[in-house]
Amino acid sequence: MRFKDIRALASVQGPARSVSERLSRRCYSVEDMRKLAAKRLPGSVFDYIEGGGEDEASLKRNRSSFDDWAFLPKWGSVEHLDLGSTLLRGPVAMPLTLSPTGGTRLFHPDGETAVARAALEAGVPYGLAHMSTTTMEDVSAATPGLRRWFNIEPTADKGLLQAVLDRVSNAGYEALLVNVDCRAIGHRERDYRNGFTAPPSIKPKTVIEGALHPRWALGFLAHDAIAFPNLDAEIPEGPLSSSPDMWRTLLAGSYEPTDWDDIRDLRSRWNGPIILKGVVNPNDAVIAAGLGIDAIQVSNHGGRQLDHMASPLDVLPDIAEKAAGRLEIIVDGGIRRGSDVVKAIALGADACSIGRPYLYGLAAASQAGVAHVLKLFAAEITRTMMLLGVSTIQELREEGRELIRHRSESFPGTIPTLEAQMAYAETRSSR
Repeated sequence: MRFKDIRALASVQGPARSVSERLSRRCYSVEDMRKLAAKRLPGSVFDYIEGGGEDEASLKRNRSSFDDWAFLPKWGSVEHLDLGSTLLRGPVAMPLTLSPTGGTRLFHPDGETAVARAALEAGVPYGLAHMSTTTMEDVSAATPGLRRWFNIEPTADKGLLQAVLDRVSNAGYEALLVNVDCRAIGHRERDYRNGFTAPPSIKPKTVIEGALHPRWALGFLAHDAIAFPNLDAEIPEGPLSSSPDMWRTLLAGSYEPTDWDDIRDLRSRWNGPIILKGVVNPNDAVIAAGLGIDAIQVSNHGGRQLDHMASPLDVLPDIAEKAAGRLEIIVDGGIRRGSDVVKAIALGADACSIGRPYLYGLAAASQAGVAHVLKLFAAEITRTMMLLGVSTIQELREEGRELIRHRSESFPGTIPTLEAQMAYAETRSSR
């Protein structure tokens, strides 16, 4: 193509007039958004998003497990394709939620508010972290109509628990996301090397990285200091977020040991839906269903906790079989494509949840970046369903297990072997 042809093509397309348009012309996948985020953030901050526990085997397995499953499309018309579904008795525009992530304003000063507004625009629920850097009340005020969930840690301190529940209810959150995989904090070696310790350690390389990323540094310095206001509670010791133990609480864990009795007590105190986040053992799913828990989020905390764990997708079929429809199942971990969402639903999930992908979008372009990531997922889910031969999420749930195979499984007898296909081709060519 000659230069004048390129110039003519550019004039037809016209200049990108908004951030959204520029992203649509530059970022065609979550991986593209990841690369853009890596350019915008200092290396140590990007590592905080990317890192996992110890050798990061769980982190790698989360992603590779999706490659173990292959699609078997069916032939037939696909009419009125619809991504809409229900989750916790409410509508969602697609079977996707945004998982809670702590310290979000570290990646962009607009933080949780930008994420929540993008979720509202896309019609998907947003889980706000207990360790968020924006108050639950401010997020609620900024997003009327959003399906908001709040993430808490189970605690044996009933006074503190009730104070948190009252505040969450008053702020208009419909459901609780309860972590059950944080009895200790994973050994995240990237963070130790970068000074993300308790308390934080400012190293020379931290200063240099900030200087090399002036846009991020100016945004960080021009706004209020990072704090964790949802930790404040009416307790005798005063606001937790300003106490000397705040960083120990955040990074090392300080909650008293809890058990199923505490989950039972929580169920009696909270009238709305409860999702247990971090369930990976099929037997725990059965116990949760017996306690009246509404949903579980099958998760290994993005590979940031116990290393060498099975991936959520590895255990999903067994969990779905044992749960037997008595509670809803959300899956997170390693989800980067709409096709990943389709695979999880075909294997028994009701929805998927993402964390790192929307943080890439936030770091790259604030609310517009998160919105672009969600648009990518919607387009990819749509395209995958179309090519797979299903029209609705309900149809995918009902027929999904016939449309997907693990590489260890034998394929149906109706599908000829490669040798048989080659022999047939030779027969045809000789005619």
